[in-house]
Amino acid sequence: MDELSEALAGSFSVSQELNSTAAPHPRLAQYKTKYSSLDQAERREKLLKLQKLKRLDFVNHARRLAEDDWTGTDSEEEKDGDNGSMDEEMDVETAKKLPRRYANQLMLSEWLINVPPDLIQEWLLVVSPVGRRSLIVASQGSTAAYTKSGLCVNRFPSLLPGGNRHNSAKGKDYTILDCIYNEVARTFFILDVMCWRGHPVYDCQTDFRFYWIHSKLQEEEGLAETSRRNPFKFVDLQSFSCSSESICDVLAMNFPFEVDGLLFYHKQTHYTPGSTPLVGWLRPYMVSDILGIDVPMNPLTTKPAYAGHQLQQIIEHKKTKTKTNETAENGCYELEHLSTPKEEALGCQGTKAGRMEC
Repeated sequence: MDELSEALAGSFSVSQELNSTAAPHPRLAQYKTKYSSLDQAERREKLLKLQKLKRLDFVNHARRLAEDDWTGTDSEEEKDGDNGSMDEEMDVETAKKLPRRYANQLMLSEWLINVPPDLIQEWLLVVSPVGRRSLIVASQGSTAAYTKSGLCVNRFPSLLPGGNRHNSAKGKDYTILDCIYNEVARTFFILDVMCWRGHPVYDCQTDFRFYWIHSKLQEEEGLAETSRRNPFKFVDLQSFSCSSESICDVLAMNFPFEVDGLLFYHKQTHYTPGSTPLVGWLRPYMVSDILGIDVPMNPLTTKPAYAGHQLQQIIEHKKTKTKTNETAENGCYELEHLSTPKEEALGCQGTKAGRMEC
């Protein structure tokens, strides 16, 4: 029993970020956290205050991503080093400088542990399909797809602004998107937008960014279809309110994709690279336990067999790993494959089969 307790206590150090979705939900793993449930709420409040005070240079950041030009960033880091006291006082993981290159550019969620009291008024729900998280950069007549770790896994033309040589406007147009790629459907499902046609929206609120990408996609023809200039589809994901009625309606819907989980976005959060408590993540079957609402009974809300298996997997996995926060060769973070293992692989130890870490 002591050995099991020690394994449990150490197993969650695999990811150094609080409530990382790379590990099982603390409640469902029967894990008693060392920090209070208020901690997540406090960090949300601090982050909302911090983003009003700290204005980062998103215009140049978007341009660097588009042009792959990082000259001068070393001197900027030295200059910013003297201003780190406020970040330390805030004690918030995402209060960092903007990352360089293409790694760690995506805004990642945390497990939704502390249910916000303003969930109905200030949060939006997005249903996430199964797939791989991708950073999409369309610029200079080409479109590139990067993993969370910054690996370029594909380069192709697209009908996104700047995405092919016919609409690149001599390099002035470029687009940066946060997507989920579903290989079966050859589709990039658009979660969020950071820049559209050279206009960065990193420091805009979530509700505006969602409205912006939805309206802009309607202006572009052919993005939702495959063609010679657009070999992969780009499809917008709808957002919903977080009222109990709306969530129940969503869980009863039929979607044109396999559902992986639910993302909860705070309406006021800016797009911030790294994990943040202002974006929450739940599996559909967790909604009744975590949010305390009655949900319709269907395959989405039925607790799967692997829910209990995840705990045993993470214990066994921890025994064989000595390093923390590893990044695998294929661009997946350690324990990403533990998030939702495929049912046919439940009997296989350490399987790589898995789904998206949001």
